[in-house]
Amino acid sequence: MPKKKTGARKKAENRREREKQIRASRANIDLAKHPCNASMECDKCQRRQKNRAFCYFCNSVQKLPICAQCGKTKCMMKSSDCVIKHAGVYSTGLAMVGAICDFCEAWVCHGRKCLSTHACICPLTDAECIECERSVWDHGGRIFACSFCHNFLCEDDQFEHQASCQVLEAETFKCVSCNRLGQHSCLRCKACFCDDHVRSKVFKQEKGKEPPCPKCGHETQQTKDLSMSTRSLKFGRQTGGEDADGASGYDAYWKNLSSSKAGAAGDREDEYDEYEAEDDDDDDNDEGGKDSDTETTDVFSNLNLGRTYASGYAHYEEPED
Repeated sequence: MPKKKTGARKKAENRREREKQIRASRANIDLAKHPCNASMECDKCQRRQKNRAFCYFCNSVQKLPICAQCGKTKCMMKSSDCVIKHAGVYSTGLAMVGAICDFCEAWVCHGRKCLSTHACICPLTDAECIECERSVWDHGGRIFACSFCHNFLCEDDQFEHQASCQVLEAETFKCVSCNRLGQHSCLRCKACFCDDHVRSKVFKQEKGKEPPCPKCGHETQQTKDLSMSTRSLKFGRQTGGEDADGASGYDAYWKNLSSSKAGAAGDREDEYDEYEAEDDDDDDNDEGGKDSDTETTDVFSNLNLGRTYASGYAHYEEPED
């Protein structure tokens, strides 16, 4: 029988397991959980925004700045890691600040490690939204990464982009290099590749991971595991039909478009001719207005309407035979 583990042994094993997981996940911090991308509420205007040195809306300095690297609001260290010595005194506010990051627009504390490493490993170094092409300094929201193509997204476009990110640029799921069905899809290039053409001499495949895209090097995913869809076109090859000439099939579309424009132009010319004819008739009527009036009076002079409501059904209105 194995010896029963004591409580201290169980605690030590659990602590070692937690430390192992922390060391493994330290290099793979989620972008939404990084201190430089944390959510912050302004002290004056009470607006939610990304962690930054100055409020994006009212430019006010926050009372408790958050370090963009370690995420602390109070420096309690008594060791020599701090650039500014404050033995026995806890520093808060601007006394804790050592610099401002040029990329994420957030404070960095006066710790030597944070000052020397944050500018190099800042996750928002090239954080430009793929949809609106705005950087961190151009909007007040947080930065997110797409779950499929892993491009940067601002807080305004994250849901709309991810809803349409699994759409291929091609009309079929076939490989871009051959006629076979593509088993591997690159959501950054929006293209499919077969098993043979997904192999690249430039980008090497890591063990245990999907092969990289031969065009951009982004990690591909299995097409069967994704809810991929193809892009549908409202004109061009799909409307040309059997009458389409040439390899592209767009000739029929442009012919129909030109014929419709020509027909519309002809209709406009006919309408213009009719309008001119009506104008000529109106001019003729204006010149002979008196003759037409005399003709109408002659026509209705001998008209007898009989007993009417206006005549009061009087017997003297009608001539006696």
